[in-house]
Amino acid sequence: MSKLTRFGGDLYSGRRSINFVGRRWLWYAISAVIVLVAVLGLTVKGMNLGIDFKGGTRYTVTVSGQATQSLADQLRDAVGSTGVPEAETPTVMTAGDHSVVIETKTIDEASTDDAKVTDAITTTAHVKANDISRVGVGASWGKQVATKAATGLVVFLILVVLFIWAYFRQWKMSVAAVVSLAHDVIITVGVYALSGFEVTPATVTGFLTILGFSLYDTVVVFDKVRENTKNLRATRRSYAEAANLALNQTLVRSVNTSIVALLPVLAILYVSTVQLGASTLKDIALALFIGMAAGTYSSIFIATPLLVHLKSGEKEVIDAERRARARLKQADKYADVPVFTDNMAVEDEPAELAEAGASEEAETAAVDDSEPAGSRTGSHPRTDAMGRGRTAPTQHRPVRESGASGRPQPSRKSRSKRGK
Repeated sequence: MSKLTRFGGDLYSGRRSINFVGRRWLWYAISAVIVLVAVLGLTVKGMNLGIDFKGGTRYTVTVSGQATQSLADQLRDAVGSTGVPEAETPTVMTAGDHSVVIETKTIDEASTDDAKVTDAITTTAHVKANDISRVGVGASWGKQVATKAATGLVVFLILVVLFIWAYFRQWKMSVAAVVSLAHDVIITVGVYALSGFEVTPATVTGFLTILGFSLYDTVVVFDKVRENTKNLRATRRSYAEAANLALNQTLVRSVNTSIVALLPVLAILYVSTVQLGASTLKDIALALFIGMAAGTYSSIFIATPLLVHLKSGEKEVIDAERRARARLKQADKYADVPVFTDNMAVEDEPAELAEAGASEEAETAAVDDSEPAGSRTGSHPRTDAMGRGRTAPTQHRPVRESGASGRPQPSRKSRSKRGK
């Protein structure tokens, strides 16, 4: 845990950084591929609309014992084998401890097909005809649900745009947030279509819920971006650097929040799909799981990089980028010299430097041999002490004693004795 804590602290302080903004074209490409697959799945396979949206007949069977998944499977096989075209692929699920719900396409109540289905249910479930309640669901009600859901989605998006614009005072943040929301909805709908799960009112509820979750995470990141970009002139960072720092500072929080939210949803999805077979639970659980995962991805990899992309043409952002480049040019050219370590690889000295060093040593040896010991003066200074790679100034005359060396030097006096 200490390493994870240290890693999160390094991300927050900027000592470590993941370049999310600089690789935005990579994230765009990945999202484009995922969205394309989702659109193809929605176009080719389509949505499996439930009885509430396309109409049908619903039989509710009340059993004396426990309503188990095994009984639901037996009823599905029995109703599907009646030979009634509308009941070839029924939807059967348990509802509570003593009820089983069977949904088929619309069957006329006065027809013999309805009697065949009823006989199959009573024989398989060992119940009487009075224990079966029959309800016909018209498609008009499903259309009303779809219309209301679309209206709610449009109103929600309008309110999102107004809220973000009013809170951050930047309409480009509203655009980035709406694009991120559309990205999440398209992916969720496409994956839902590919899975073949039935679309129920619970599914619509899940779709609307993921919008709030995705928006919440995006607003948190945008708030940190606004804090880091409030005074770019003082921080001497570019807008992209400040936004990328905000993403790194909120990364650990976003990941932890998403994991905590996804784990219980995953548990509900597993239990409802594998053990219970309750379609209402698995419908909303799948929508929530895919939507939350897509919302976390979009808030990190789509919303903020897109915001930086939209603001890249503003004068303030361009000036900050210019100051950041100038700061890098003024950096010490010796700042990147590696620190010596015991396992550092030893490299040979370049040939031109070796030849220059050999010639300097030869000249120094010639001077030392030509002069007797103790007779060297300041007229022959050693230039090798100034360091290789630097140009030594040309000496015009020998170094002599200055005439100002005997003059009295000024001294600092106390304030009370000044001017006397």
